[in-house]
Amino acid sequence: MNSEVLPHAGAVAATSARIAGAADVATLAACATEARDMAVALHQEEAGAALVTGVLSRLNDAIVVRLLDLLALRFRLPPTRWCWLGLGSEGRLEQTLTTDQDNGLVFSASDDGEARRLRELFLPFAREANQALAECGFPLCDGEVMAGNPRWCLSQSEWLEGFTAWVRTPEPEALLNAAIFFDFRPLAGAGELAAELRRSLTELTRGNEIFLRMMIVNALAAQPPLGRLRDFAIGPEAGGSIDLKKFGSRIFVDAARILALGAGMAATGTADRLCAVGGAGVVSAADAEAWIHAFHAVQGVRLAAQATGEGRSGNLVDPSRLNDFDRRVLLEALRQARTMQQLLRSRYHIET
Repeated sequence: MNSEVLPHAGAVAATSARIAGAADVATLAACATEARDMAVALHQEEAGAALVTGVLSRLNDAIVVRLLDLLALRFRLPPTRWCWLGLGSEGRLEQTLTTDQDNGLVFSASDDGEARRLRELFLPFAREANQALAECGFPLCDGEVMAGNPRWCLSQSEWLEGFTAWVRTPEPEALLNAAIFFDFRPLAGAGELAAELRRSLTELTRGNEIFLRMMIVNALAAQPPLGRLRDFAIGPEAGGSIDLKKFGSRIFVDAARILALGAGMAATGTADRLCAVGGAGVVSAADAEAWIHAFHAVQGVRLAAQATGEGRSGNLVDPSRLNDFDRRVLLEALRQARTMQQLLRSRYHIET
């Protein structure tokens, strides 16, 4: 980033420096507020959703790293390799202004017995980190997808066993887990543990049509809210609003994940995945480019709602309150989402 591209580059650098020098959780919480305020300013200056979410995610990364450094001084961690994993939107570098925690911890262990012993040593550290992140404005995950949960504080072999089970037996819970945990990214510690997991996962999913078909069926449950007469289709139960996470950005995220996993690609970000599959000829480069633009357009509308407080949950948007231009852009973006789903349905012969 430079000042020509990012007018707030100096402010970003200053916040990054304060994060790196923070001596306590209170200072990190103040930095987290600064990061969100900066993201709002960038959005208002039309920096673009990709840049806004990227800057915010990287600053949030820095907060996590510094927090873990501080906590590691207070806990007697075992002398083994470990890595803190960012999951979901954090793993994809796509965090918006309202986001909860999704994280896990992977460590090295020689066998199941050692894994059990090490887990008991890591869990107090991980739980303290989850609580401290909550104090910094990252709410605890309602589904307890956090490193402080013993289910997600696992040895490298335990993570791989879980991934293998989800891929080979793609039941509903396994598909839900795959949609969260397969978007992992190393944030702190021994990043090679995450890299090794990524290589194993890539081999598990490449060309695995049974698993991919089930992922697609699951993804198709969320349809873009489009009517037949070039307008939105919003049921009365929605109160005139669209959940642009569930029925907007998630569609692009799910489709990009499926395409990338099927092609054996290691990227985690939605735009990166689409760029990769477009460059490799898995889909046309023109389609990939259109879908990336459409995804960022949806993210931009979400950010606008979050920045003004109109989105309530951060994701609910009433199209009737959008200006004519933004309304048309959102309509076209959701049409592109439908096109992505149609491609997946056709490619894997999914009956409607």
